Parts: sequence; structure tokens; C-alpha cells
Amino acid sequence: MTINCKGNLIDLSTPKVMGILNITPDSFYDGGNYKDEKSILAQVEKMLAAGATFIDVGAYSSRPGADHVSVDEELQRILPVIRLLLNEFPGILLSIDTFRSQVAQQAIEAGAALINDISAGKLDHQMLPTIAKIRVPYIMMHMRGTPQNMHQLTDYQDVVLEVLQYFSERMSAARALGIYDLIIDPGFGFAKTVAQNYDLLKKLDLFQQLKAPLLAGLSRKSMIYKVLETTSENALNGTTALHMIALDKGASILRVHDVKEAMECVELSAQLK
Repeated sequence: MTINCKGNLIDLSTPKVMGILNITPDSFYDGGNYKDEKSILAQVEKMLAAGATFIDVGAYSSRPGADHVSVDEELQRILPVIRLLLNEFPGILLSIDTFRSQVAQQAIEAGAALINDISAGKLDHQMLPTIAKIRVPYIMMHMRGTPQNMHQLTDYQDVVLEVLQYFSERMSAARALGIYDLIIDPGFGFAKTVAQNYDLLKKLDLFQQLKAPLLAGLSRKSMIYKVLETTSENALNGTTALHMIALDKGASILRVHDVKEAMECVELSAQLK
């Protein structure tokens, strides 16, 4: 349960927290909040101080119905931020949230440490060969379609079984290319109804059979605020409740907006082991 990030072995047998930095204008929770150097640095400093092991930087919003962004615009957004953060925090482990091989390659060349792909290589067929070449840890998520149409693609006979089969196929494809530092993310909220999200969470422990670290991205999502009839802004308590369940069922990484609260979940969960 270790991954190699820039020559450092990160032990995921103790769960880690990944802080989210959206540099997009239209992300579902914090879109537009971090659009200048001062706000970006302040947020990242806060997350690192609270205990984040990774910072996940995204320049293409993947919320349902999100606007399409060109490769050039994604690169123009993300590369200066990578350089800014590495200059200010030299040891930072940056995860890059992209499904494009060109962005992945240039981000790693700029100093990022791992790639977080919502499509597991299915939206860019050069992604897996690129990961094999640049040799970095790779987070593969389950999704159907694209961010623009995924909300229409929620017809499953058995969502848990189909997501497990998806990862079996994608992990085999990755390993055939020599990619072994793999992390899997079941994709809560991506091409799934609220009920399907909870079915996945309820049976999350089944994903341990894949023998790969498991990332849970639950933070402030609609599966929380729709049930509670509230908003993403008021979904922190619900997020914390689900984080404890995810940890109990074997999550190795929590991808979150609120690092301090997630770290408290990790610390309290450890008392139950």
C-alpha cells in the first residue's frame, strides 16, 4: 500500500487526505474562489498546515453539465499554478486532475507528482501510454460518458458489480503497459443516481478485492446535500459522516475541500482499528 511520488514512498496503509484546489470558475462548490496568487497560496498553506498529504489541482470542472475547456486553456490555467506552488512549497505533492495526456505530461514535467484522471484513460487513449512513459502514480476513476452528458448515463443492472468489472478491465490495461502505482476511485456523483452512490458506499469494502488503494471523493457532493435538502455550502457535517463510513470500509485517501475536518476523521477512525 505504498506509492512512489517523486522518489518518496508514501505509505497509504494509514489513510491520507488530499486537499482540493479548483482553479476553475464553475466548480460546483468553490468555483471562482481561487483566481489570484494570494488566494491560491493562502488556501494551499491552510490545507498543508491542516495535514494534507496531497493537493489536487483541477483546471477543468467535471461537475455535471460543466462547460468544455480547450487543452490550451487548461494548460494556461494550470501550469502557472504548479510553478507558483512548487516555488512557495518546494516539497509539495501535487496531484493534477485531468483526463488529457498532453496536460498530464506537461504538468509532470513542471513538477507535479501524480495524475488524477476522471476517465481512467477512456477520454484520451494516449493517457495510459503517457503515464507508462512518465512513470507517476495514477488515480483512475469510474465514470460513463463525459462531464457534459454523464447525468444521462445512470442505467445499471448492478452498479457495484459493473464498477468492479470496469476497474478490473482498466487496471489490466494499465498493468499491461507497466503501470503499477494505481489508485482507484469509484466516482461518487459521476454517472450515478443518489441511490446508486449510497449503494457503492455501502459496499465499498468489496473494492478491496482489487488490491489497490481506494480514494473516496465524497466532499460536499449532491448525494449529501440532496438527501439533507440543503446546499453544498451546508454539507460539511454530512461529508464528515460519510468520511467515517468510507474509512471504516477501507478508503486510503479522502479527497476533500475541508482538510482539518477530514484529518480529524482519520485520527478518530484510527482509534477503532
